[in-house]
This record gives sequence, structure tokens and C-alpha cells, in this order.
Amino acid sequence: MKEGEKARTRIDTDCIHAGPEPDPAFGSASPPIFQTSTFVFRNPQEGADRFAGVDEGFIYTRMGNPTMEMLEEAVAELEEGDFALATASGMAAVSTAFFALLNAGEHMVCSASVYGPSRVVLERDFSRFDVSSTMVDTSDLDALREAMTEQTRLVFIETPANPTLAITDIAGAAEIAHEAGALLVVDNTFMSPVLQKPFRFGADVVLHSVTKFLNGHSDVVGGVLVFRDQELMKKVRGVLHYLGGTMDPHQAWLVRRGIKTLAMRVRKAQENAQALAELLADHPAVETVRYPGLPGHPQADLIARQMKGTGSLISFDLKGGIEAGKTLLQSVRIPALAVSLGGVESLIQHPASMTHAAVKHQDRLAAGITDGLVRLAVGCEDVDDLAADLKQALDGLV
Repeated sequence: MKEGEKARTRIDTDCIHAGPEPDPAFGSASPPIFQTSTFVFRNPQEGADRFAGVDEGFIYTRMGNPTMEMLEEAVAELEEGDFALATASGMAAVSTAFFALLNAGEHMVCSASVYGPSRVVLERDFSRFDVSSTMVDTSDLDALREAMTEQTRLVFIETPANPTLAITDIAGAAEIAHEAGALLVVDNTFMSPVLQKPFRFGADVVLHSVTKFLNGHSDVVGGVLVFRDQELMKKVRGVLHYLGGTMDPHQAWLVRRGIKTLAMRVRKAQENAQALAELLADHPAVETVRYPGLPGHPQADLIARQMKGTGSLISFDLKGGIEAGKTLLQSVRIPALAVSLGGVESLIQHPASMTHAAVKHQDRLAAGITDGLVRLAVGCEDVDDLAADLKQALDGLV
């Protein structure tokens, strides 16, 4: 929007207009890509001032770039935060947060059902540096409270969880974390700012794999960390700059372009998912369906209070177990057999052998990730086509 005219608008408008626009140099409706590694100083004093932090101008793209800043401002605005840091991948965002916010001898609590690499990097790598972690079902606030120790400095949650779709009460988790002097980090990838605003419920940091819904076209890998507290942002930014996990300008431009259609994509995919979840729940080949939008969900009150929708991820177990799951994966024609989510196309995968393969078997089962669990990331195709395809695949199992 024009400078000085930033009105209070709704999410559909925000997705299109969030962040600076138009280009202040030439007025282009689509902002330019500053594809440069370094920035020239007008004189030695300007260079010295920038390195000293007196001048906020750009130095080197690893440390900031106008195109990356455009994306950061847009995502911060959408999340109702004040600052954001774009990263090279979702895992760069996760690992940078852990690295910046945890010291040797400290402890963190993490959702047991969480993206596999987020868990593995804690258990395999951060443990080497005397950072301990406890994995619990954070949808059970009593279990979360019991897991806290005097050394706990960070609580990390995904809600809905990957891939079980368990919902964690963000406000309750924030209260428990803050009472213990810990920070709450919320991975909001599954919901996006369209359907959930974690800062409203007490989150200290919100992160996304922008690879997923924010970009939305399965052609970019990236992440972002969002903050309200400037000092906290600066602490994480320093670590990010030295670790080098910053985003490329072209990535940033593509993600910002993808965000313009975020709201409509999220709603279309969610509408499709609701219909497919109901189909799955009624089919004789299906044992259980996990989808927040199904009637009688045990966390319906929390969902209504915390979320503006139920998303487009569905997890389900088939009565025939893992062999039936393999048959189904090979029988569907429209969803691609691939990991990831949030693109316009539907994707289907088997978490136990794919995204969560590095998690120990007993830990997966304890987190509710059964051997036969199938995760369907519903896209924006015609709902009747998706339903017909899924039904024919399911019918072949009966």
C-alpha cells in the first residue's frame, strides 16, 4: 500500500499487499530482484558505519538484501510480528533458533510428533554439545508441565503436529514456558498466517518452512523466523549471519510472489481436505482418520478458539496396515508420491519410511506415528476429481 496509507485490512488483502510496495526507485508493480553478493559503499566512513551498526544500509547478502527484506517485512506483517529473518530452508530456521537460544547444559521440551529432522537434530547433534531435550505430547499440557526442569530454556511446538495433527494449546504452552523462564517457539507451517496467529496466544518466536504454504508451488526451499522482540531478533540474527543459512534473493522474490495467492490457495485446499476427510471417515477400508475438521473432534473447543480453519493435511490408518498403505500409494493417480506439502498439487506419503524414517521406531510409535499411517497433503485440484481418485484407490482395498 502507499506510504502513510497502511489501513487495517483482512488477510486476503494483506497477502497481496503486505510489505513495501511499489518499488521506490522506479515504481515497478513487481519489486526487483537485487541479485548481488555485495554492496558498494560511497566512502570509507559509510563502510565503517555499516559494520559498526550506525548505518542500517546493506553490506553483503549473507547479512541482508533488499529483496530478502521485502519478504521479511511481508511475513512479519502477516504474522502480526515486528521483525523477521529469512533463511535458506525450514531446517535452517529450526537449527538457527536452537543454536541461538540454547546453551550447553540447558534443556528444551519439544512436541514428540514433530517434523522428523527437527527432532533428529536435537537428539543426534545438539546432544553432542550438552543440550538435552525431552519429547512429549504437548497437546497434553500436564505432560508438558511435567517435562519442564530448572534448566529448560525453550519449548518448541508444532500445532497441528506433523504428521499426527494433534493440536497444542498455544496459550497454555506459553504460560507453562514463561512460568519456567523459557521461550515458546511455534512452528506455524501447517496453518500459515491465514489460519493461525501464534503471537496472539503468547508465542515468542514463530517459524515457517516457506517451502510449503507461503511459497505454494513446490519450486522453492526456504524458511523464516518471526519475532516481536527486537533484542531477541538481534540475538538470532547474529547467529544466522555467522552460520550462513540465509536466503538467496531469487528465493525471496519467488516466495513473496507465492504469498500473493496464499489465502485463496489455503482456503481451496482446506475445502478439498474437508470433503476427502469425510470420504475417508465413511470408507470401510479406513481404520482411523485424523483431521481437525471432522465432527466430534476431541479438541473441537480448542480448534474453534485458536484456529481460523482446519487446514489441508489429513493423516489416516488403513485396516490393512502398512501393506494396504503401500497399495494405496501406488493406486492413486492424482496425488504425487512425494514428501512436502502446501503446494497447489496434492501429495501423498508414508511418514514412517519417509519423513520420519530417522526417528527410532519406539519413539515414532510413542508419538502416535504408526507404521501404517498415511499422510495426504491436499492441494487445489478439482474436489470431485480428487474424491473419485481416492475412492477408486480405497475401493481396491476392500
